[in-house]
Amino acid sequence: MDYQMQNTLLYVENLSVAYGEKVVIKDVSFVEKDVTREGSVTGQVIAVVGRSGRGKSTLFRALTGLIKPTTGKILIADVATGVENDAKEVHEGDVGFVDQKYTLFRNKTIYQALMFALRHKDFSKEEKHNTITKYLQEWGLEKAKDQYPCELSGGQRQRTAIIEQILCSGHYMVLDEPFSGLDIGNIEDVKKAFSLITSLHEFNTIIYSTHDIELAVELADSIYVIGYPTIDGKTADYGTIVKHVDMKERKLAWKEYGVEHLEVVKEIKAAMLTS
Repeated sequence: MDYQMQNTLLYVENLSVAYGEKVVIKDVSFVEKDVTREGSVTGQVIAVVGRSGRGKSTLFRALTGLIKPTTGKILIADVATGVENDAKEVHEGDVGFVDQKYTLFRNKTIYQALMFALRHKDFSKEEKHNTITKYLQEWGLEKAKDQYPCELSGGQRQRTAIIEQILCSGHYMVLDEPFSGLDIGNIEDVKKAFSLITSLHEFNTIIYSTHDIELAVELADSIYVIGYPTIDGKTADYGTIVKHVDMKERKLAWKEYGVEHLEVVKEIKAAMLTS
């Protein structure tokens, strides 16, 4: 499928994070650009896979500004300036983060939580109400708007957490294991959520981790494998990018899952097993 690469949206250079003496991730560098396709709003979907303990969660905490890198830098497009390729360093709040628990305010209804998420936006009360109503309708939550988190299903809580982050964080969103522990119906809900997010704006960029390699290959247009690198015949004890698969380049992005996708799954599994 024809596509073009435009502005740089995410730039990570020589990123390392250490806790005291323990280096968790090191020498992580990658660039993701705005992908455009004629006749389609195309946001970016980036998957991060790797065995447990290889530093995926630490990478995500750095990408969302929750921890400061020990070395290196993380830049995102500064869309607010309107200047092409203007970039800024990531700070907490610039990138939405949805954790595995879909943490929500226990004492707020869905509607109240979303209104709170818009507290820093320069909207009138009516504009805020209309924005929330639109999202509730599009995401199938209109009937649940006055319910509290304890009254919601897992899928409803997750969708609420995602909308909350869209409203307060802009174009970037990190999801830690969004498919973990979900049944087949909820997995389909998350897939629809991804599709909704990426069809809202060209700059919308989802970065997610998963242990399900098939789901990474099916949904992502760019896949990074985090693992322990082999240096001079020895396995290092820190995580870094050991493989990158560009599904766009391979003409497999935005295409129905098939035999060629299964070949990529095998490739990624092999890279994970050796790292």
